[in-house]
Amino acid sequence: MIGIITVLIGQVLPILSLRLSLTDRESGYFFIVQFAGSLAGTLSYNRIIKKFGYPRMLFGGFCMMVAGCLGINLDSWFGCMAAVFLNGIGIGLTIPAINMLVVELNAAKSSSALNIVNFFWGLGAISCKPFIDFVGSPTGFLLPTLLLSFVLLSIGSAIGFSRISESASKNGKTSSVARPIWSTRTAWLIAIFGFLHIGVESSVGGWITTYESRLAPSSTTGWLSAAFIFFSFLVIGRGIAPLFFRFLSENTVLICSLVTMTGGMILILLTEDYALFLIGAAVLGFGCSSVFPTNMSRFTKAFGPQATQNATPIFVLGGLGGAFTTWFTGYVSTAFNSLRAGFLVILISCLLLLVLQIILTRVSLNNVSD
Repeated sequence: MIGIITVLIGQVLPILSLRLSLTDRESGYFFIVQFAGSLAGTLSYNRIIKKFGYPRMLFGGFCMMVAGCLGINLDSWFGCMAAVFLNGIGIGLTIPAINMLVVELNAAKSSSALNIVNFFWGLGAISCKPFIDFVGSPTGFLLPTLLLSFVLLSIGSAIGFSRISESASKNGKTSSVARPIWSTRTAWLIAIFGFLHIGVESSVGGWITTYESRLAPSSTTGWLSAAFIFFSFLVIGRGIAPLFFRFLSENTVLICSLVTMTGGMILILLTEDYALFLIGAAVLGFGCSSVFPTNMSRFTKAFGPQATQNATPIFVLGGLGGAFTTWFTGYVSTAFNSLRAGFLVILISCLLLLVLQIILTRVSLNNVSD
């Protein structure tokens, strides 16, 4: 469900922009507002967990997403912005908590566990566009958001009344810091890596439907859309990622993934053919698939058990990266009157990720006192 809600604004953006008569730059503010809310949620989730625990905190986050999901049906630009902000808060509260809780409950197999939970996030992202197209209409999305809100509230209530093992809850409330994680270069390099990668993934998820509608206007109403293919291959990649780790190191997997991402982005930018565009979306999605879980896994392996209680900067910088890159893509698009020019921002981010990964490969993660 969080996968659906995270990418929802990008999938309804063409309808929303038309209804409110927005330019690409004005539409880009929706992404800024959502990630601003996500940032606010991420900054406060540690404090909320200490006071209320995981179940009640997650219930509150789901309620925020319900309010945001319903609010984007308003005819007011300000009202829609407020709704998207609330949605962002819910995302910012729930995603870090779920990822860190999964790591705590599966400390011995954190990489596999994170790939699994993010695999299901991807399933939600995949289903978003077809669900909106099938249940909604070309001019509105009231019914889909009503159904999503009902399911969100039901699942949030189930989580709120659930019981998490005392050991996990106790770990979630522990705030002691055994090692100065954020005084090391390695930690900040990993966090900046997350800034760039979340920026790429968010920008593609947010703008690819609009890009497709301009490349082939009649193509975005079917199941075989670029967004569907992108998220499908993102999920496929996460599903088979554990096989790669049997033969390759984390750094090798990351390098291969980033090269694949860059190749997919180049293909999208160079082609005018719709079939090749879809292939580029598939390659890009497959390349993106294991980057986030693997980056989080190497952080927890590098800094040990206390890493789960000190990962806030990674999620904060990830939120900032998603907000900035997605907004800047729209800004460049408006400035040059070309969304293709805006997508160059994503390509440059892919190239910077490659450079940063080469640097991280040279840094010994076993010596975190660098």
